Amino acid sequence: MSRKYNFYAGPAVLPREVMEKAQAELLDLNGIGLSILEISHRSKDFDEVINTAEAKVRSLLGLSDDYAVLFLQGGASTQFGLIPMNFLKGGTADYVNTGAWAKKAIKEAKLFGTVNVAGSSEDKGFSYIPENLQFSPGAAYVHITSNETIGGIQWQEYPDTGDVPLVADMSSDIMCRKIDANLFGLIYAGAQKNIGPAGVTLVILRRDLLERAADGLTTMLSYKTHVDKGSMFNTPPCFAIYMVKLMMEWVEAQGGVSAIERINRRKAALVYDTIDADDFYRGTARQVDRSIMNVTFRLPDEDLEARFIKEATAAGLMGLKGHRSVGGCRASIYNSMTMEGVEVLADFMRTFRKRHG
Repeated sequence: MSRKYNFYAGPAVLPREVMEKAQAELLDLNGIGLSILEISHRSKDFDEVINTAEAKVRSLLGLSDDYAVLFLQGGASTQFGLIPMNFLKGGTADYVNTGAWAKKAIKEAKLFGTVNVAGSSEDKGFSYIPENLQFSPGAAYVHITSNETIGGIQWQEYPDTGDVPLVADMSSDIMCRKIDANLFGLIYAGAQKNIGPAGVTLVILRRDLLERAADGLTTMLSYKTHVDKGSMFNTPPCFAIYMVKLMMEWVEAQGGVSAIERINRRKAALVYDTIDADDFYRGTARQVDRSIMNVTFRLPDEDLEARFIKEATAAGLMGLKGHRSVGGCRASIYNSMTMEGVEVLADFMRTFRKRHG
């Protein structure tokens, strides 16, 4: 079978070797005679899966025992509400508005307290990361979206929030580069961009924050429940967690997050250099804030963009249409996108420019 190149924003491309391993083990996990899809989540075989996944997440991100690692359900969108429900408690939290996903988080937080928008780039269509943030005194936490898939912007340096916990939605750039996890009180990420398939959400929570968490919440909406039970209060998304384990093993095999980052920066540089070669393509994000995960760009007119997307699709380059809210084009080049795939994209872009420029 001839594989096409998947540039969709998500669910995103997975490494072929990971999918082949999952395929080989689907009917018989580690010789036990049962599939990962049917074993009990209380069995020792699944204990090995989830414990290995957690251990490898900890190792790859350099997490200490001060942090709990959770595998939850409901996507990042559920975390938009869970975070203020647990930690805002009618007070004030600071949010930085960098795009559609940040706006969704802000909307949910307003249900549980006061939101101070500490900075926003909405004035220029979310094409940059705002500076000179105005934090409020006594904030419960500061929330950022580490990478915005629609605008193609990414925090290059995280804000200094002092003693106020920094909370980050890293759904679209988790493990794309080395970070200092100790900067954060809470990190959350839907798996379906960089670390697995849709169906599981990684939450990394500094344990001391549980002392500030609200009481009286329903059982499943309390972080305390999931930390106390090690993500096993109810039946977890077993197959998705198994796939996260395989992905963590794959990241290790590439040389870890530092090695992944070097490859990601090479991939991004190749696409951006192709865009910047002349004025046929135009990047939409401010250069210093450009994402290494989601490359957004425009062509001279919308008719040419439609033709670009049609011809790219015919050439096996899938998912290059920009988000419906902004149009244009977007190449999502997550961890699992190969250098070969990016080279094919760059070649196509250069050829298209010669024909239509």
